[in-house]
Amino acid sequence: MTQTTVLNYEALWPVYALDWCKTLAPGQHQRPRSAFRLAIGSFTEDFRNRIAVIGLQDERVLVEDDYTDYPDFVTLVDAHHGYPATSVQWQPASAVTKLGYGQQMGGGTELLATAGDSLRVWEYAGDGPMQSSGYVGSKSTGGHRLTLKSTLSGSKVQTQGNTGAPITNFSWNEKAPSMIVTSSIDTTCTVWNIETASAVTQLIAHDREVYDVAWLPSSTDIFVSVGADGSLRAFDLRSLEHSTILYETPTPKPTSAAAISAAAAGRPATAPLLRIAFNPADANYMATFHIDSSDIQILDMRSPGQPVMELKAHKAAVNALGWGSAENPLLATAADDCQLLLWDLAQAQRPASGAPGSRGPNSPRSAASPSSSSNSKKPRTITDPVLAYTASSEISNLCWSPQIASMTMATGHSTAPGEWIAIAMGRSIKTLKV
Repeated sequence: MTQTTVLNYEALWPVYALDWCKTLAPGQHQRPRSAFRLAIGSFTEDFRNRIAVIGLQDERVLVEDDYTDYPDFVTLVDAHHGYPATSVQWQPASAVTKLGYGQQMGGGTELLATAGDSLRVWEYAGDGPMQSSGYVGSKSTGGHRLTLKSTLSGSKVQTQGNTGAPITNFSWNEKAPSMIVTSSIDTTCTVWNIETASAVTQLIAHDREVYDVAWLPSSTDIFVSVGADGSLRAFDLRSLEHSTILYETPTPKPTSAAAISAAAAGRPATAPLLRIAFNPADANYMATFHIDSSDIQILDMRSPGQPVMELKAHKAAVNALGWGSAENPLLATAADDCQLLLWDLAQAQRPASGAPGSRGPNSPRSAASPSSSSNSKKPRTITDPVLAYTASSEISNLCWSPQIASMTMATGHSTAPGEWIAIAMGRSIKTLKV
């Protein structure tokens, strides 16, 4: 009996936003398949977009070779969203104890949040049993419900007829799960308290559109953002008078598409930064990439100015990246070259055995040592990912699962613990065991 390493789902619409649930469903600790739930959002150029929660239709798809006559995933519940969701995220695992969701509040509800024309917070209740279905994309007949809890405008200051500028992305604070920070095309970042459904503060973060934002792990005060002005900036809620520019992209060549577009618009030429993500095992390190670029930059907050590493293996524009949650987290990157690549940066930076300055396997700390500081040496180029997967088409987005425990089936078969990665390709979602 072989264990399944690939699971598939075919949506009724093109998928962009997706996220893997962070915990088991409330009251489902005896049904560990609830660890295999994803929230997804459609991307269509109209106002008929939808979000959905999908889950395993039966645990046996994880271990049984002959269980291929049924879909791996089924739709548990969906809801109208209107504007396409630019991001969807499940509540952090800490929300169970700090907000009470999944325990006393709501009798077993969890929170989801989506970004688009506004920040929406949803309550998801999955207190009914997951029913099997033989139809691809069909809905579960259990008691799954998705209810809109609050809608928060992207603009703190309202004017008549203005519902706020679209939100490009957001970051949910793990230490204080009532706090979410959003980024917007109107150059602002806004910190929200989702318990009171109110804005805590809003600031002009960049000179142009802000594309992504991320809380510093374990902090409730510091976050970073990237945007169309080509800069990575850090902000501290305790001192909003100033921000710190950690990195600025090089000026594009005069003949580049970015430079020509900027000249036509009468603005300085920049290479926008699209995404930013912290290494969860070492918050000094972040990964980012430029628009229309096949390279990924690894930055060290302690050595601002230029990257400490550049990852060069993709053959087309990068679309998404994300870190795993293992003790030695891998970095996943996905691009228009149909490639999903996994990078072990701790291994890439680890000195040879017995070499002076070895700092162990937990993080690439040697990148910031005086002898290899980004201020004195060019970034180290990494060209060899540790794993690669070739998809059937361009990969638009990805997400990691948390560490999923081993499952024991009624048949006595068990699954191995570990992480999974989900990738979106048009209407198809593929989840891969790492």
